[in-house]
Amino acid sequence: MVPLTVDEIADSTEGILLSGSAGFKVLGISIDSRTIKSGDLFIPLRGETDGHQYIFDALRKGAAGFLVEKGSYQKERLVGLAGSQFVIEVNDCLKALQDIAAYYRSKLPIKVIGVTGSTGKTTTKDMLNCVLAHKFRVVSTDKNFNNEIGVPLTILRTDAETQVLVVEMGMRGQGQIKELAQIAKPNIGVVTNIGQAHMELLGSEEMIARAKAELIESLPEDGVAVLNGDDLWTPDITQYACAKTVTYGIASGDIRGSELDVDELGRASFRLDIGKGTDYIVRLAVPGRHNVYNALAVAAVATELGLSVDEIRIGLSGCRSTSMRMEVFTTADNVLILNDAYNANPSSMQAALLTLMDISTQPQGRHVAVLGDMLELGPVSNEAHKEIGELVASLRINILVAVGIESQAMADSAIKNGMNAKAVVTCPDAATAAQLLKQLIMPGDAVLVKASRGVGLEVVVRALVKIV
Repeated sequence: MVPLTVDEIADSTEGILLSGSAGFKVLGISIDSRTIKSGDLFIPLRGETDGHQYIFDALRKGAAGFLVEKGSYQKERLVGLAGSQFVIEVNDCLKALQDIAAYYRSKLPIKVIGVTGSTGKTTTKDMLNCVLAHKFRVVSTDKNFNNEIGVPLTILRTDAETQVLVVEMGMRGQGQIKELAQIAKPNIGVVTNIGQAHMELLGSEEMIARAKAELIESLPEDGVAVLNGDDLWTPDITQYACAKTVTYGIASGDIRGSELDVDELGRASFRLDIGKGTDYIVRLAVPGRHNVYNALAVAAVATELGLSVDEIRIGLSGCRSTSMRMEVFTTADNVLILNDAYNANPSSMQAALLTLMDISTQPQGRHVAVLGDMLELGPVSNEAHKEIGELVASLRINILVAVGIESQAMADSAIKNGMNAKAVVTCPDAATAAQLLKQLIMPGDAVLVKASRGVGLEVVVRALVKIV
């Protein structure tokens, strides 16, 4: 982080300096007293616990100062603890964190890329980080820091050497992406696709598309909107853009992928055409045909930032899976485990099942799908789980292990659509599934593990990696 003065922090938050020097320079910002470094500002957020309880710990570990919320019953005592450290009173600590990040962003002469979408946004963000790092100093969203807390913290991780910031933007309702965009001020916005994720909160795909369009609507006139040309909602989203629009896709788009193929591990290759008379075959290191779309989105952004098609090809070929996202393990007994347990919705579940079937099993090996509940689907949940069960049956997957309450509909649908009932197993939770699979999995099998984050299917992966 580029140091900020205490005065700048007070001004950006409309706070009141209660004690300490206005000219002191803050070296970093933390919301966790356990990770405080000397010279940091500690911001005590309210959550399951009140961060004000940890101010003393933060000071003891070297915090240069802290914020305190107006009206806090502890304020007088906390100011007394400060000693030579500074204290700034603000109305709301979360809003203050966001205001500091917005002010800090306004000082940065960098390109900011915002990424959102129903599926693929984290993979696209990770691929962008991988590819652009070959030419630029890049900072990107860490883990799942894609919300009203994570985005400001990501911005504040940049420093004077940063040239590109890649920010993933999640949402749980209307207006949230707009708020994140007001903080991050992206120059380039990427919408990967529109699907049924968060249907419970937004009610329809139309409303989901409108929420995602908030990113595109927030771009400046000299910015770039990067949109999936094969997505049915792209024409609707495009109408909100005042920036230049670039599309990508397989059936259509300014940036095109063609001649798709997959190898025995489900890794896709394709011909990349960026419309400049030169194209290359790109071979992805991550499994899944659907990742071609993510790669094309990255190619579109990279082209706008001046990378050549050969630089893009080399960068994409070197991208690897991140934890619990199409992560591949092969055990000593030749069991291949496809760990995609981080999250799930109908679109990503379908893509993962198709990837499983692209993977060649060993002789006598079976395709095994361990699928858990897809959460936050609201009124379409039952039908969505039924459709996944129908797909499992149509793909002739050998064994289905359905985990969770919602997934019972998936199991029933698979049987109804022709899958042998003896090949369908239901489990109430991940721990039960992990114990069952110890006896069920055989050498040569290929196993997909996927569910929404709340199901916790990573325990299944840990059990399989350990025992097979």
